[in-house]
Amino acid sequence: MRSDRNRFNSLNLKNIRHFKLLPIAALLFMLQCSPGGNSSQESGNSAPFSAALVEDSANVRGEFAEPGNEQILQKKIDTSRENAITMAVEKASSSVVSIMVTSPVESPRFSRDEFLRHFFGDQIQRENTQMGSGFIISDDGLVVTNQHVVGNNPTEIMISTMQGSTYEAELIGSDELTDIALLKIRSDEPFPFIEFSDSDNVRVGEWAIALGNPFGLFEDGQPTVTVGVVSARNRDFRPDPSNPRVYMDMIQTDASINQGNSGGPLLNSEGDVIGINTFIFTGGTSRGFVGLGFAIPSNRIDRIISQLLTSGSVVLDYNPGMEFTGMTEQLVYRYQLPYVQGLLVTSVNKDGPAYECGIMPGDIILKIGTERVVSEMHAWALLREYEEGQDMTIELLRERNRYETEMRLRQKISATTE
Repeated sequence: MRSDRNRFNSLNLKNIRHFKLLPIAALLFMLQCSPGGNSSQESGNSAPFSAALVEDSANVRGEFAEPGNEQILQKKIDTSRENAITMAVEKASSSVVSIMVTSPVESPRFSRDEFLRHFFGDQIQRENTQMGSGFIISDDGLVVTNQHVVGNNPTEIMISTMQGSTYEAELIGSDELTDIALLKIRSDEPFPFIEFSDSDNVRVGEWAIALGNPFGLFEDGQPTVTVGVVSARNRDFRPDPSNPRVYMDMIQTDASINQGNSGGPLLNSEGDVIGINTFIFTGGTSRGFVGLGFAIPSNRIDRIISQLLTSGSVVLDYNPGMEFTGMTEQLVYRYQLPYVQGLLVTSVNKDGPAYECGIMPGDIILKIGTERVVSEMHAWALLREYEEGQDMTIELLRERNRYETEMRLRQKISATTE
């Protein structure tokens, strides 16, 4: 009995000693959890929130702890809304212009009355006005746009800038095949301009920014901005027999493009031009944008406008030394030719590259390079992809056998007389 009582007393003494230590432990815990404690600093590396956020918060406390600095803090927050897209738009928007083109259109004067048509004529001339977009590429006012914006025979071209000024412009040259036109603003004052980037370096998935004047909304002086990504590169479209234009290596984007955007720039996130907004593909579902827009790449634009600026037209800088025509049913039946798509070679110059590589009249050209030739216009578009001094591979059909030859491109050798 005595031993049990002694055991009970010893347990109570131990518990009493433990209870005496509880207030001290609680005090130490409170000190560690207080703002001035060191526990949170020592365990900061294992904190579950962003270290960047902690650092920014410390900077904000250090910079703006002084009273009266709330406005500076608000300004810093507002400035953070600036990003690559806003900077690109700010850089390029002052160079985007709205284009209004007036051109003559003939329409029937009297569609049914033959007596009135006999005395007053069949046609009456009217003026048609259409709007599009463009962008300035030099400080002296050179403007790039689509050929289908200005047409074949414009009587008046007016250009409106972001600053609210309107100028008359002249057509330096246009190329219907590639759908590119070059204009010049009639003014001696300097203009803000944007530059081309290398479209060969465009990456699928990078930002694409379309600027322009859809539906004539440019009256307030600000171009419309739509943003998407580069959806694909090197999109080719088969030539339409009713359309003389050939679109090759196009840049596809989901940045919204609508009527009036044609001719406006497609930018990258650095504010440089990667292409011209040219057309949309609706798939027959509607006439509006469905996420498939296409732009002519900047490298092709650069090559075309260089020739337009020099001569007003686009020509090959080499002479292939042959003449050809597109295959038709009439030619097939008349000369008993194989029914294939291609070009029928009609003549070959003995002083030209075609003769040197073995091409003969009657051959049918099937491919230029790696591209299957669809039509004569398509062939001219393919030939423009080459320059003097290069080698061009040609696949041809002769007597129902296929051959491949390589043509060294150069100017025709002209005979001289003493």
